[in-house]
Order: sequence, then structure tokens, then C-alpha cells
Amino acid sequence: MSPLSDLEKIERVNAGDRTPVVFVHGLWLLPSSWDRWAAVFEEAGYAPLTPGWPDDPETVAQAHAHPEVFAGKSVGQVADHLGALLGKLHRRPVVVGHSFGGLVTQMLAGRGLAAASVAIDPAPFRGVLPLPFSSLRSSRPVLGNPANYHRAVPLTYEQFRYAFANAVGEEEARTLHETFAVAAPGEPLFQAATANINPWTEVKVDTLNPERGPLLLLSGEKDHTVPWALTNAAYKKQARNAVAVTEIKEMAGRGHSLTIDSGWREVCDTALAFVRRFAH
Repeated sequence: MSPLSDLEKIERVNAGDRTPVVFVHGLWLLPSSWDRWAAVFEEAGYAPLTPGWPDDPETVAQAHAHPEVFAGKSVGQVADHLGALLGKLHRRPVVVGHSFGGLVTQMLAGRGLAAASVAIDPAPFRGVLPLPFSSLRSSRPVLGNPANYHRAVPLTYEQFRYAFANAVGEEEARTLHETFAVAAPGEPLFQAATANINPWTEVKVDTLNPERGPLLLLSGEKDHTVPWALTNAAYKKQARNAVAVTEIKEMAGRGHSLTIDSGWREVCDTALAFVRRFAH
């Protein structure tokens, strides 16, 4: 039996009475990276959905066999794709996203599509100004070659170790790389890198929309890719929303792999506690 499509999963959710929770992955991961989170939220009474970016393979093995399918995906294309899916839900969903998924989460919330949102170590949007060295180093495997704009780019273990798995042990880092890491489109990183000098950028968020809904930003204390300076700068812009609740929390001792490594449950429970306050 073939897996259900995203549309078929949405139909199932619409047939029930549970609040949907949509999980949005970031670069170098697949929707399956959220499977444990989805199980926790389902047990808590929500209807989880883990839609892919356009053309996402089902498995890491398929992604390794055909990495080229990831190429040519822009931030705007992904946000529009997921926004169209959210628009088919009968109830406004909660949206939870990590890294570039955290950026897309804020874009979707800014469009008034979310009942509540959690953005975890979110990639920066236009107006987020800090340029931490560790973030630049983490993105160098892509940004170091302009030709990568149109390519799908994998991370070597050493690159993954620095960008994602710096806060876990060597053995766990290798296991995470083998279990979860896939190629990623280069275009979103170039878009984020130029967002503050490109007035027409797709990498922008409507932070002031009164329909944005409550938002929690989570920051891994040891994150190299999206350190506190970036998440806090996003929080300061989001906190100007005069209507919607905006909160930020730092997860002690955690790196960019905080949604998939051995400490994932603490992060998941933190997100769930916030969601329970605003969406039932």
C-alpha cells in the first residue's frame, strides 16, 4: 500500500474534530524527522501532519539515491506550497517549524494561517540583522560556491557535526548524520543571506498582522547555525505585534539538532506546553 498523500492526510484530519498541528522541517531533513514529535502531539489530543516540501522523497534512502530532487526550491515556493495545504484544513492549525521550517512557520503565521506557532532555531528573515560568525561558517558549504544556488547540496559528516550536532557526543553525531541528513536546496540559504539588501526578497515576515496568533521562539543555547543573536533579533521584531502573544525561551546546552537528537523530548514538551495554552 502506497503512503497517503498530504491531501489525503488533510482529508482524514478534516473528518475528525482535533486541532491540526503542522510540522515544517528545514534544510537537510525530511518530514520523517518529526515522527516522534507527531506521536507525542497525537497522544496529547491533536491531529499531527508532517507535509513535505515540494518533491520531498519518502525516505532518507530515496533521498540519497536521488539528491537532485531537492534542487531549485525557494523559500517563497515552499511557503506558498504549505500555505495552500493549510488553507484546505477546516480548522486553523498550530504550526511548528525548525530552522528554515521555523522561518516558513513565521511566514505562514504572518499570513494569518496559524492558530499558534512555535519556531525553533528559525532561519532569519528580512530585518533580522546580526551576522554571527558561527552562522556564516555553518552556511559556508553552500554559500562558498555561487553555483550551489541551483544545486542540491549535501553536508559531509564534519560539516553536519559543526552545523547541527556540535552539542552531542561523537557517536550520536555520526548516528544522526546517517539517520536523518539528506541533501538540501542551496537557494534558500542564498535568499536568507541577501534578504536585507534585496527589497524584493521572498524571505520576509509580516510580524505585525493582528491575526498572526501566539508565537513561541525556541533557541538552542549552543546552536552554531542559528545562535541566540538571530533568534532574539527575530523575537524583538515579532514582539512589536500589539495583539498577539510573543515569547522566547532558550534551551540550555542544545545545538541545532535539538529536534532530532537524544534530548528531543524536552524541546517537544516545551513546544507542547505552549500550544496547550492557546489551542485545544
